[in-house]
Amino acid sequence: MELREFAEQVLFASTLEEKLRAPGELTDEQPGPALATPAAPGRPTDLIFKPHGSGDKSEFPALHRLEQDRERGKLLHFFGNHELLATELMALVLLKFPTAPAAFRQGVLRTLRDEQEHTRLYMERMQTCGIALGDFPVSGYFWRCIAPMEHPIDYVAGLCLTFEQANLDFAGHYGHALGTVGDTGSAKMLEKIYHDEIGHVAYGLKWFRRWKNPGETDWDAFCRTLKFPLSPQRAKGFTVNVAGRKAAGLDPEFIAELNVYSQSKGRTPNVFVFNPFAEGRIAEGKKFNPTKPQAQLARDLENLPQFLCRQDDIVLVERKPSVEFLSGIKQGGFPLPEFVETRRAGELPKRKLGSLRPWAWGPDSFEMLKPMFASVTGEKRADESRYNSGVAQLYSKAWSANFLRNILAGTGGDARTTERQPGENAPYLCTENEAGESVNTLGAALATISEIRARGHHKIIAKAALGVAGSNALRLFEPELRPAQLRWMENAFAHQHTLVVEPWLEREIDFSIQLEMTVQGLKLCGYTGLLNDARGQFQANFAEPHHHKRIPARVISLFREPKDISTRLLDFYGDIFAALEAELRRLDFTGPIGIDALVYRDAAGAVKLKPVVEINPRYTMGRVLVELMRQTCQNSFGRFRLVNLAQLRAKGFKDFPSYARSLAEQFPLQVAAEPISRIHSGALCLNDPATAQAGLAVFQVGRTLNETSPAVG
Repeated sequence: MELREFAEQVLFASTLEEKLRAPGELTDEQPGPALATPAAPGRPTDLIFKPHGSGDKSEFPALHRLEQDRERGKLLHFFGNHELLATELMALVLLKFPTAPAAFRQGVLRTLRDEQEHTRLYMERMQTCGIALGDFPVSGYFWRCIAPMEHPIDYVAGLCLTFEQANLDFAGHYGHALGTVGDTGSAKMLEKIYHDEIGHVAYGLKWFRRWKNPGETDWDAFCRTLKFPLSPQRAKGFTVNVAGRKAAGLDPEFIAELNVYSQSKGRTPNVFVFNPFAEGRIAEGKKFNPTKPQAQLARDLENLPQFLCRQDDIVLVERKPSVEFLSGIKQGGFPLPEFVETRRAGELPKRKLGSLRPWAWGPDSFEMLKPMFASVTGEKRADESRYNSGVAQLYSKAWSANFLRNILAGTGGDARTTERQPGENAPYLCTENEAGESVNTLGAALATISEIRARGHHKIIAKAALGVAGSNALRLFEPELRPAQLRWMENAFAHQHTLVVEPWLEREIDFSIQLEMTVQGLKLCGYTGLLNDARGQFQANFAEPHHHKRIPARVISLFREPKDISTRLLDFYGDIFAALEAELRRLDFTGPIGIDALVYRDAAGAVKLKPVVEINPRYTMGRVLVELMRQTCQNSFGRFRLVNLAQLRAKGFKDFPSYARSLAEQFPLQVAAEPISRIHSGALCLNDPATAQAGLAVFQVGRTLNETSPAVG
C-alpha cells in the first residue's frame, strides 16, 4: 500500500475500524499532489465535532469524582478523542506536504501508528467503565487549530510542541490520580503514553530546530510560529513536568520561559495597567510631568497589577518581568497573568476583552485604552463624557471633605438622610469642624484659617484638592503666615486650583477601607492599617486575620471599651458605605474605591476617629495587600511596604539585589502546599530587584504582626 492511500484511509474513513486499522508494508513512491484542507475529517456520526461556539469547550472531570466509573470513562473519552484527532492530523500532514523530506514523513508515519495504538488503548479502558468512544460530544478544537497549517513547521510547533508537550503534564497528573482511586490499568496505560509522548516531542523538536530561523532561540521561534488561538499556554498542564521535557531535549531556558508564560485558554481576559499619575493629569492636563524619582518608581512597580488580576488576565507593561523574577512569584503560589508590552498593545483590539481595569481612570488611561473600547464584551464600556461629567469629581479632596461633612451632619449625601445622627451619642467621632473646607480665593483661605484657629486648632494644613498623593500640601504651623506660604496659596488660586483647608490632627494611626463598586452594589473587600510618611506619602500597610470584615485590632485598641467600639464602628461604616453607594450610583461609577481614615487625639487627649480623610476612586496599595492576603494561610498577618534606596542604604545595603538576598536569607518564603498552596511565612519581593532603581515592593507574612517587621540588616 502507498503511504498516501493509507493516509487517505485514516483521514476520510467513516468508521473507527478503518481509521485505526494498522497498515501492512507501505511505500512512499507516489505521494501525489498536495491536498487542500477539508473542513473536517471523516468520522462516524456519533463522533462528528460539536458545532463551533456551541459550548465547544470541554472540562476535565474533577479529581474527587474519578472513583465513579462514568467520570473515569468521561476522562478517558476526552483523551481518546485527542488521540484520534492527532491520528487524523498526522494523516493530513502526509497529504498536505507530499514534498516534505522523506525522513520527516517516515517519522510522522511512526507517530501516527503510536496514536492509533493510544486510541485503541483508551477505547479498551473506557469499556471497563461502561463507556464507548462516541458516548459524549467531542470537540474539534485541535483540528481547527492545526489543520490550516501552511508549512510542516506549523505542524511540529502546534501539535508536537504544544498539544503533545502538554500531555507530558496531563499523562503524569491523571495517571497518578487514576492510580490513587484504584484504576491501575489506566494508570499503567498513561505511563506508557507518557514515555511515547517524550519521543513525539523530541521528534517535533528536531524538525522544528531544523526549520526555524537559526538566529532565534527555540522559545522565541516557538512563540512566533504559533498562530492564534494557539499560544505557549496550551503547551503545559496544571504543573510543568521538567524531567519529561529535559528527556525530550528541550533546553532549560525554554522550560523556564514556559513555566512562567500565561495567556487565556478560553476566558475573555481583563486588561490591567499601572497608571499612578491619573490625578496629576486631571489636575494639570498634559503639562503634568512627574518628578524623575516618581516616574522611575512607577516604572519599577508597573507589574503590581499582576496581584490584582487572575491568571487569564493581561497586564500592560513597558517591559516584561524576567523569567527569574516570575519563577519566584510562582513559587509563592501566585498565578501569573499574561504580560503584554505597550509597544504591542495595538494587537489587543483584535482580541475579545472582558473589561479594562487601569489603576485609575483618567485622561492618561482613556488615551491609552481607548483603542480597545470596541473589543470590550464583559462590561459597559468606559465612557469619557460620562467620566468628565461626574466621575472625575470623586478624585477631589473637596468632594471627600463635603461627603464627610454630610455624614457627620447626619445626611448621607445629596439624596439620602439617615435617621441616625452620628455626631450625637458618638463621642469617638470627630465633628464637622474637623472636616476640610474647600476654598478658591486667598480671602476665603485666610478667613477659613482664622475660623479654624479661633476654634482652638493652631496647626493647619492646606492641600490641593487634586494632585498626586502626598504632594501639593502646605503645613501652616507658625502663628503667622509667612510670605512664602501666602505666595504658594496665591499661585494655586492663580492656576484655578481649589484648596482644602483643615485642622492638623495629632494622628495615632491611619487605616484604609478597600471597596469595589459593582453593578450589584458596593462590596467591602477589606480593612488595612496604613503607614504614611510626614508628607502623607505611602510607606507601608498591614493586614490582620479577618481583615476582610474587621477594622484592625491596633486601631480598635486605642479606644476605651474596644469590644463595644468595634461593633459600633462597623455599624457606622455600614452607614457610610450605604451613603457612598448612593453617590457612586448617581455618578455612574463602577470599579475599585478606597477610603483613608485616621485615629487621633484631640487637645484634651481623647481618642477620636476621622472616618473619611479622603476617598480614592482607584486601586490603592491597600487593595494590593488585600488581594495578596488571599494567598496566605489562615490567621496570617501581612505587611506590604515600599523600600527606597535611601532606606536600604541606611541599613548598609548598596543596592536592591543585595537587600533582596538578605531578605530571602532572614525571612525565607515558607509555603504550605496542602490542601492548597498558601504562604505560611517569609518575605517576597513583588517587583524585580535586579531592575529596580527607585523602589522595591515587599510582602512579608508572619503569624504575628511583629513577624512582618521590616527590620533587615
